[in-house]
Amino acid sequence: MTKAVEMSTSFFFLLKALFLKKFHRTAAVHRKYQKHPSPVAKLPNGERNDGEKTLIFNVEEALLKSSHPFFSYFMLVAFEGGGLLRAMVFFMSYPLVRLVGPEMGLKIMVMISFCGLKKESFRVGSSVLPKFFLNDVGLEAFEAVKRGGKRKRVVGFTNFFPKVMIESFLRDYLEVEEIVGRELKVFGGYFVGLMEEKVKLSSLSNLVHNYEHEQEEEEEEDQEAKKFERNNGNLIIGICGSPKGYDFQLLSSICNEIYMVNEAEKKRWKRLPSDKFPKPLIFHDGRLALNPTPFDTLALLMWLPFALILAVFRAFVSLFIPYRLCIPLNAFSGMRLTLSIPSSHATKSNDHGLLYVCNHRTLLDPLYISAALRINNPFAVTYSLSRISEFFSPIQTVRLTRNRDRDAEVMTELLSKGNLIVCPEGTTCREPYLLRFSPLFSEVGAKIVPVANDTHVSMFHGTTASGFKCFDSLFFIMNPSPAYTIKMLDLVAPLSKTSTRFDVANHVQSEIAKALEFECTKFTRRDKYLILAGNEGIVHSK
Repeated sequence: MTKAVEMSTSFFFLLKALFLKKFHRTAAVHRKYQKHPSPVAKLPNGERNDGEKTLIFNVEEALLKSSHPFFSYFMLVAFEGGGLLRAMVFFMSYPLVRLVGPEMGLKIMVMISFCGLKKESFRVGSSVLPKFFLNDVGLEAFEAVKRGGKRKRVVGFTNFFPKVMIESFLRDYLEVEEIVGRELKVFGGYFVGLMEEKVKLSSLSNLVHNYEHEQEEEEEEDQEAKKFERNNGNLIIGICGSPKGYDFQLLSSICNEIYMVNEAEKKRWKRLPSDKFPKPLIFHDGRLALNPTPFDTLALLMWLPFALILAVFRAFVSLFIPYRLCIPLNAFSGMRLTLSIPSSHATKSNDHGLLYVCNHRTLLDPLYISAALRINNPFAVTYSLSRISEFFSPIQTVRLTRNRDRDAEVMTELLSKGNLIVCPEGTTCREPYLLRFSPLFSEVGAKIVPVANDTHVSMFHGTTASGFKCFDSLFFIMNPSPAYTIKMLDLVAPLSKTSTRFDVANHVQSEIAKALEFECTKFTRRDKYLILAGNEGIVHSK
């Protein structure tokens, strides 16, 4: 009897010791978290100097400002990668996504968005999503991540987004060294719409410590804890969301300190301004100009039938109605044009041989400039313009060959017949930047009239690098109220003995940039297409 009591007592104390060990280890993690609060948001302030640091942060919980941004990003994949029909199916399935819970809802969104997309040609993650992710980054979270990156390494992980959606955004624009996410399954080169299970502990710990993962999870956590105790020189900091979430469970076993972000703190975050981007966002692709939240997507789908009718009306008016009636009818339909001409300008509407040099925003630049400035006998030189756009163009267009001598002869001949409009950037740019101007226009010996123009759209972009270019103009006039701003600048003297063709091109570029408050760059057409479409943008003639 005594032995039985002793055995029961020993077993009781053993259970008590194991329980207290587990309790103290969990409490120690919370004490580490509570030891370093922040007055604005519970994020590391970067003031400590404990040797080398490794920062591990959760993308959706500790970086993005929006509380539930997932619909918008998967809708972008569905619309830009799969088309309008897939986007409509995705939108109609969203009520089901909200009913079945987060994990099952995620599987439904991934299935609809990715199933059937070809892996090699999938560029939405690198050409479309980074702009929307950057606009959703919290300033305080970004500063905390950058402070952690100054010491050793930064690891970004997500349990929600597939890795293919966030990898380019984190690596190319936020300069995050390591990205951990859930991989999409591929069969025959196509996504099948299935995703791997949640990020495992070994995926994070191997990046940080490079040790062999044991089969038993409890033994693995004990080994990691001992390893952290021996590694006093390396401080591992984690940033995540709720302490009840799976992300906290991951980080609590591999981090020395954990900082948690709640919804109230995220509401106080400011948006990351564009001038603080580590890498400026100059190029991006995709048709959607708005962030497709559920309500905005509903408005977009309801607008589409009216947009097609309105676009046909606007195109008919522009092509077949006399100029005097065209302007008021288009204004009545919602199109806006703002014109600015300097009082010192000496050109007249009947002048010939003037070279109008403008920055390139859409394919409609020459049409708007010729209509706004009432240019007589205008010609426009183009490159890689679709045959459909050439056929419907109300002004004469001439293709360039990329042969400098031949193109200079063509432009000189056109100037002898009338006025010429040229876009020396060679391709469009949506953001407030100017690409490098080709100096070819400065060699033809004509009077140069710089023209600065800008556009504003609310739903659809009227340009594309990887889509069907023949629909560019259609998408622009499908916007409820597309707007153009045109500023004519002072004349620039043609090439002289004291200036080079590059001096003239750079001067015109800087004057247009100054008028628009844009920034000049040295990027070219080739750079844009390599980034957005994976090719050099060269059109091979038959």
